[in-house]
Amino acid sequence: MHRVAFVVFPNVQVMSFTVITVFEIANVVLGEKAYEVTLLSENGGLVHTTAGFNVETEPFDDRVFDTVMVGAGNMVEPTTPGLIEFVRRASKTARRIAAPCLGAFALAEAGLLDGRRATTHWMFARDLQARFPAVKVEHDRIFIVEDSIWTSAGMTASIDLALALVERDHGIEAARTVARKLVVYHRRAGGQSQFSALLELEPKSDRIQRALNYAKTNLRKDLSVVELADVASLSPRQFSRAFHAETGQTPAKAVEHLRVEAARLMMEEGRHSMDVIADEAGFADRERMRRAFLRTVGQPPQTVRRNARIA
Repeated sequence: MHRVAFVVFPNVQVMSFTVITVFEIANVVLGEKAYEVTLLSENGGLVHTTAGFNVETEPFDDRVFDTVMVGAGNMVEPTTPGLIEFVRRASKTARRIAAPCLGAFALAEAGLLDGRRATTHWMFARDLQARFPAVKVEHDRIFIVEDSIWTSAGMTASIDLALALVERDHGIEAARTVARKLVVYHRRAGGQSQFSALLELEPKSDRIQRALNYAKTNLRKDLSVVELADVASLSPRQFSRAFHAETGQTPAKAVEHLRVEAARLMMEEGRHSMDVIADEAGFADRERMRRAFLRTVGQPPQTVRRNARIA
């Protein structure tokens, strides 16, 4: 049996608890108590949630758990010394540590993410990177597994994380069955940018927005910095600096995200071959498209298309 500690604190976001439902249904699917979940908090007792009700918790102690998960709030708030110490201690005894959504901030503050890849809710990814520069933050991933540390994007992405844990423990068919019972994707295609890549970039000036709009409607072109700078009426050097300052990305990375988004949408439509999609999205060939998907989505195009068909 896998003993899971789910760590909460005052004003924990209720959506965090969806991971517990995944473990609950896994027990039903497997026909045994494969997971036992214990709610923990620093002092134990009743803990207030963002929805207004309280949950009963047990206090931190020396018990050893297979998996320790840190819940998340609606906003990033200071992590208490007691929570940081518990997470550090658990990292030495638990098989894995997981942090859905903003829980990644607690792991980062405890030093567990230093030198590791991690993700969090897209709205707070830049903040995570700014506060903890030693962390390799990837803005557009549903979840990331790095050694024994698991992090996920925000809100419903915690379900994806929990399903991946079940798959790691009990195999792909068990995870698929749990997903079907929950009426969710077993593996979601794409990254956090289920929202538009243009919205994610959020440029502040009309010039940069104009360049991005041009790029989105001309993906088959080369879209070099010189070409985009000309659209923005800036020198290439000025454009590169302004673009990074406003979006947090290089022009090349932004264009790649736009191309991946366009290609993913075509794959979900299911009407075009991979060669046609690669050409239409401006990748020139399938191999370049494959490498871009692995960098951006974490999955090859074939997997994205297969998952879209299953869904």
